[in-house]
Amino acid sequence: MKTRRTRLVISVMVIALTCLSVIKLRADDRPNIVVVLCDDLGYGDLECYGHPYIKTPNLNRLATEGIRFTDFYSTAPVCSPSRVGLLTGRSPNRAGVYEWIPDNKYIHMRSSEVTIPQLLQKVGYATCMSGKWHCNGKFNSPQQPQPDDAGFDHWFGTHNNASPSHENPRNFVRNGKNVGPLKGFSCQLVMDEALTWLKGQQEKDPKQPFFIYVAFHEPHEPVASPEDMVDSYKPVAKNIHEAQYFANVANLDKAVGKLMTALKSMDIDKNTLVVFTSDNGPETLNRYSKAGRSYGTAQPLRGMKLWTTDAGFRVVGIMRWPAKIKAGQTVNHPVSALDFLPTFCELAKTKPPSDLVLDGTSFLPALKNRPIKRKKPLVWVYYAALNERRAAMRDGDWKVLAKLNLNKLKSVNNHNAARVKAATLSDFQIFKITDDIGESQDLSASHPEKLSELKQRLTVHYQELVNDSHVWSIKK
Repeated sequence: MKTRRTRLVISVMVIALTCLSVIKLRADDRPNIVVVLCDDLGYGDLECYGHPYIKTPNLNRLATEGIRFTDFYSTAPVCSPSRVGLLTGRSPNRAGVYEWIPDNKYIHMRSSEVTIPQLLQKVGYATCMSGKWHCNGKFNSPQQPQPDDAGFDHWFGTHNNASPSHENPRNFVRNGKNVGPLKGFSCQLVMDEALTWLKGQQEKDPKQPFFIYVAFHEPHEPVASPEDMVDSYKPVAKNIHEAQYFANVANLDKAVGKLMTALKSMDIDKNTLVVFTSDNGPETLNRYSKAGRSYGTAQPLRGMKLWTTDAGFRVVGIMRWPAKIKAGQTVNHPVSALDFLPTFCELAKTKPPSDLVLDGTSFLPALKNRPIKRKKPLVWVYYAALNERRAAMRDGDWKVLAKLNLNKLKSVNNHNAARVKAATLSDFQIFKITDDIGESQDLSASHPEKLSELKQRLTVHYQELVNDSHVWSIKK
């Protein structure tokens, strides 16, 4: 009788322990998240997006094993605001980052901004940033918030570009300390740092979920690439500079391959969401004299980096997550980097602060090729745009462009804020972007009712954004 009771007690204990382990496993089944961000990568620069010469086998595989998005958008058509928007889930105008930030500038992502790593860190995620920061003017200075203030446990990066080029950079900082001269190419160094951190993290606590933000400098100028890769593209390139660019993209593809190999070797790739995208569209040869190797491809989009036509901020977007994403998908529903924060919070089983004004929403429906239900359209207001219409909106199947009766600006401050808030939109153009990817046919005249609807919609959201945009206080 005692033996039977003993066996029964043991069985109950085993079942209880099993249930507890299952509960613990389910509590820790939140995915790891890796965001890989390129710098100035063109919509057409990858083989899986139609480039005729550049070979990107690792990114091709990433897309084959997951999703390739055709309508993926960055948060701005230039680097600093794009990165701030990605990290905060808000239009960068709300943070007061309207343009790229020069060295030693007063502009920065303020400590009041709520970021992805901060929110994930609070619910137990380990966080790492490796690569280009460019969210402040005073990099590695106590005068402005740095990556650790934004929620990164470990960081390794530069203010802006790798210097003097991608090859053998000497301007990296690790957790506040200058690293000194490095040997190798930036994308490989950046990926190696992230993977070294991850290996240590896995050895310390393999069950702790992690968030890694890998921000490549490539293929932004000054472009430098491995000689053997450059040689392989000489037969198809117009000149040595184009071969350098082609090789630059191929090199970052190689770094992504290193990431995927590492995740698989650690047996953590199945429950790791990997997102690959770019901060904005491509640079071109003619904008400034040092852009001699800027052979990015925006086709079939119109424009380039710094434009509010789609080439400025419609970028590559690839996601892989074997545990949840069906392989081999091509998804046409619009997704934005603004959607990262609310989505990652949902995956991490937490919520952003209730009073936080977000401009993105969860992209999880798109992982099953379902449309995202947005409370507001995607809106960009870029005061320094190279094209004449500096306000833009993507609303469902439609794209809207509008002029501003305002001189070009790089910042909004106490000296120009009144003019900015009084500025109005005019000369609207509308495009059925799902049928006209190159924005070549303005339908405002032939679709007056649609024009009226979209004009009113952009005006409302434009005004709300302007009223909530940060105004810097500066002395003349």
